[in-house]
Amino acid sequence: MMGASGARAGALLLALAGVLDGCAGSLFKSNVAPPTVYLLSAATDGPAPAAGAAVAAPLTVDLAVLKPRVRPGLDNDRIAALYPDRHLDFFADARWSGPLDEVIQDLVVQLFHSHAGLRNVSGDASAFASAYWLEIVVTDFQAEYAAIGTADAAPPSVHVHLLARIGSSAERRVIARFEADGRQPAAANRLGAIVDAYDRAANQALLQIAADCAAALAPESKVRVSEQPDLR
Repeated sequence: MMGASGARAGALLLALAGVLDGCAGSLFKSNVAPPTVYLLSAATDGPAPAAGAAVAAPLTVDLAVLKPRVRPGLDNDRIAALYPDRHLDFFADARWSGPLDEVIQDLVVQLFHSHAGLRNVSGDASAFASAYWLEIVVTDFQAEYAAIGTADAAPPSVHVHLLARIGSSAERRVIARFEADGRQPAAANRLGAIVDAYDRAANQALLQIAADCAAALAPESKVRVSEQPDLR
């Protein structure tokens, strides 16, 4: 038979096991819903805005898209809202699919494949293998409200402003600098409609960058073609 001390020890072990089970439950289980994750997609139709002569054939150019530099306050995975008093806030329970620099870099590569008319476009992992590079600075990437109000406030307008420069890897020189601006109103003051406006504004700005890049690299492509040996 178990003595009194043994019974007390058994009860203590059972109590300790219950505490540990409770701790494990609180650590690994949560009733808080995970944030909704949103993706941005590159435009698949419509030409880039004209910034020079149209490119009839792919340019013989390889371009590395460096990871963008993002303005402090926007350098995270949260979806930003800016109010008239310059107060920056973030939509609750919502995130981009990654940090903003990675999201923009991936979007640039996707869009340039379809619209820039270049032979090859890749992320910065192959920067040293590419003859040219593109660097983007994200200065604005937020939904801007005209007034500070409640849930029934007027829908915001999404503002995307980008600075860009393109350069030669071999010659270590900057070929051109340009900037682009995208502004698109949200159809409603709902997160889905606001993200759609983000998508349109980002594509609007990046299509301008794509056209400017193609115009800047067209002369470089002609030089590289002229340097090829005549094998006839």
